[in-house]
Amino acid sequence: MSLSNQQKNLHLLWRAGFGPAPADLSRIGNKKPPSLYKEMVEASAATPAYIDVVDPDLKQLIMGGAEMGAMQRASLSEDQKKTLRVKSRDGLKDLNLAWLSQMISSKQQLREKISLFWHGHFASRTVNIIYQQKLLDIVRTNALGSFAVLLKEVSKSASMINFLNNNQNRKDHPNENFAREVMELFTLGRGHYTEKDIRESARAFTGWGAAIDGTFVFRERQHDDGEKTFLGKTGRFTGDDILSILLEQKQTARFITQKIYRFFVNDVPDEANIEWLANRFYAHHYDIQQLMDDIFTSDWFYSEQNMGSRIKAPVELLAGIRRVLPMQIDNEASQLLLQRLLGQLLFYPPNVAGWPGGKNWIDSSTLMLRLRIPQLIYAGDVLKLKPKDDDDQMMGMRDRDNGEANLLAPANRRKAAAKGQQIQASIQW
Repeated sequence: MSLSNQQKNLHLLWRAGFGPAPADLSRIGNKKPPSLYKEMVEASAATPAYIDVVDPDLKQLIMGGAEMGAMQRASLSEDQKKTLRVKSRDGLKDLNLAWLSQMISSKQQLREKISLFWHGHFASRTVNIIYQQKLLDIVRTNALGSFAVLLKEVSKSASMINFLNNNQNRKDHPNENFAREVMELFTLGRGHYTEKDIRESARAFTGWGAAIDGTFVFRERQHDDGEKTFLGKTGRFTGDDILSILLEQKQTARFITQKIYRFFVNDVPDEANIEWLANRFYAHHYDIQQLMDDIFTSDWFYSEQNMGSRIKAPVELLAGIRRVLPMQIDNEASQLLLQRLLGQLLFYPPNVAGWPGGKNWIDSSTLMLRLRIPQLIYAGDVLKLKPKDDDDQMMGMRDRDNGEANLLAPANRRKAAAKGQQIQASIQW
């Protein structure tokens, strides 16, 4: 079947971005896909603006805490600790909506789309808004650059160091959590390393920590500088050495390429295409932009089996609806409830492996809700569903309606849930 330019370009806009904007629809019928993709690349070339939503009072508390000693920080009053928690959680909601807004309206569609992929690949869950904001900036800034640089910066981020317990990784008492996940989830994939490799690399990461303001700290006295053997190499390796050795492994390029292929092309991997992409990714020293070019300029990207083959992640779906149908939403926080109900709340991955994706997005509940979203927006129907009450994943956000704390008595909470929530949208026809 021969596809028209319009069909190919719609496919490209949904995969390399979050769908067409109304202005795109009048011109994509005549534009060649390579030309449209070149426009997307050029639009995404600039370094993105830093998203800063942190409350000034919270900044002052955190920066003041950075100047304190550990004993002083431990002696913060209960009111100060509560203020930190509440403002940080409110900040995460604001960060979620600010980034979602970029996905919807930014011309840097390719950058924001690959950033969403890295957000799931380098999944980190912490209520510290400063740490999450810094990690998001690392991801968005390096999203189309070098995977080697991205890996090293993420590994030294306060968000990842705290989430994977590397602040507790000390000489003579190594914590293996980060060492294990950096191989299993971030680089090689399961089955391509040994338990000894985990133990030895954990020793290399001893001393890596983060200050309260989010800056990386190397504590030399806590570092094990002895000889280590890792993936067949022996030396007095540091954490940076371990990451470099992981990048030398062609399996790292293969593992990353397969995940990217499943996210951008098809959840069912084509081994021949993946091997070709991985070889080039490795040969080009982990140049992410080059990998994207190889995918989106390949003939097989537009093959029939890859058209309409992916189940959109909830955030992709919501951003795409808002992008193709411009609207003003008065209660923007209602989008947080939709994310939770559909199974993907930004900055709250289910675990360090991130969201599993694919058919996992769909069950009898989420499928029906996906079908109802246009009606909820257009007709203002009331949404009376209640998200799963998993406070471990929600980190204190349970029982929150309209994105705000609902600290009512149980009976009043049931009444609030029965009343439901409305998306107050005005569509710009």
